[in-house]
Order: sequence, then C-alpha cells, then structure tokens
Amino acid sequence: MNNEVNVPTVEAIVKGSARITPESHDEVRQIDLQIDDPSFRYAEGQSIGIVIPGPHPFGNKYHMRRYTIINDGGVGPDGVAEFSILVRRCFYIDEVNGERYPGIASNYLCDITAGQKLTLTGPYKSPFKIPPDPAANILMVGTGTGIAPFRSFVQRVYKEKGKWQGDVRLFYGAKSGMESLYKNDADDDLANYYDEPTFKAFAGLASRPLMADADGLERTIEDNSQEIWALIQQPNTYLYLAGLKNMSEVFNKKISELAGSEEAWGELKNQLIEEERYSELLYT
Repeated sequence: MNNEVNVPTVEAIVKGSARITPESHDEVRQIDLQIDDPSFRYAEGQSIGIVIPGPHPFGNKYHMRRYTIINDGGVGPDGVAEFSILVRRCFYIDEVNGERYPGIASNYLCDITAGQKLTLTGPYKSPFKIPPDPAANILMVGTGTGIAPFRSFVQRVYKEKGKWQGDVRLFYGAKSGMESLYKNDADDDLANYYDEPTFKAFAGLASRPLMADADGLERTIEDNSQEIWALIQQPNTYLYLAGLKNMSEVFNKKISELAGSEEAWGELKNQLIEEERYSELLYT
C-alpha cells in the first residue's frame, strides 16, 4: 500500500466487469480496462498498480494495490491498449475487536462499473522469467487469485518456446475449487494446456469452507510431497511462488519438513536464489 503516489500515472477506462465465479463461491471478477496513452506499453504477465481514491483510514490520501495483467487485448491501430485483471472481493477480521471489514481496493474494484475511470501506475516487470533451457523443470506454487501470474506465465512458456521438454507443474491451494478462477464455463484457461504432455496442475482444497487458501495449499503439498520434493532437488528446476504472504510461510514450513529441518531447506533455497532459479510474487 502506498500512502502517497510519487510515480507516473495513467488513466484507464473500465470497459466491463463480469463475475466469473458462481454465487456459491467467493466473488471473483474479471475487469476489462482500456488505456488511450501512447506512452503506456506492457506485456502480459506484468502487473499494474491501481490507485484507490480516498479519504482512507489513518488519514492516508491514497491506497494502491497491484494486480497482474491477464488477458491481453493488444494495442489497436489507434494506439488504444486493452487488457484485463482479476479481482477477488476480500474482507479481513480485526484481531482486536473481531469485526469484519471490507478490503479497500478489492471492494472498490468489484463495485466499479463500465465507463468509470481508474488511475494506474506501472506496468511493473514480472519476476517470473522463462528458463533459457526448454528442458528445465518449472515448479509453480500459489494460492487463490495469486496464481493469475502463472496463467500468463504458462501461456508464454508454450507460445514463445513451443513444445516444452521439462516438467511444468502448478500446485495451488484454494478454499472452494479454486473459486472456479480457471475452470469457469466462459474461459477455461488452464484446461487449454492439459493436452501439453509436460503440463500438470494439482489443486488442494481447504478442509472446511471458512479456512484460508493457504490451508488448501498445505493439503496439496502433503498430497504431492514426493513429486514436489523430487523436483526441487533437481539441478534444472526453477521454483516460483505467488499469492498472499502467508502462503510463503506455509510453503516454507512444509518443505522444511520434507528437507528434514529449516536449516536444510534454507541452504537449498539460498542455492536456488544464487543460481537465479527462485522467484516469488507475494501480496500483503
């Protein structure tokens, strides 16, 4: 969150907002944006910051959240760029009084309608780079809408490199069937890659409806621990994490158990970082 916006901004027009999850699940919306500014250029998988107008709690004038660019509508001959983002309506519980409060950015964006204007910053580079060797393994771990960058990343892997020889694995956690983020009737994205012999995706659901995405991630790691640990130990595996910050804590805890200790996993993780085979995109 930024209290002051001291970076260049650009104006976007909301072209449409559609709920992509059923009423029985958490509300997730795809919001289509249009920008008429020749200086704004981006690539799918990058993220943009959206500035939410105030006033806000504690006297903050601005509130900013970053979202990953998903569907790339491209830039038309008139120079107008179009793309989409995914937003899940979020709430949080005050640890002191137990009250439930709406997330500032998510609720503002989920209530926005076509024709309204937004102030954007960025775009920001994606931390996920395609490995130079198509025989490398790609291990992606995420939760909820945090795996939006992985959808774009998987698309890039197979579009830019063609047939990928290494294993491409996505392990994610969710509260309720991934909130149908990538298994909705309108846009069954991940299924487009099930025909790729090297791609597989594994979901882990929280054991109870009110539990968090990270609990689902813990289950999918437990259910697939042998494959995950075997991939991490291979010298040609690239590891990418995306989601809320607490999912990183869950991941490190479970992998430390597989490694035998926190120290053992810490050493291996540092090796991955030094060899530029580890990247993460975590949200607060």
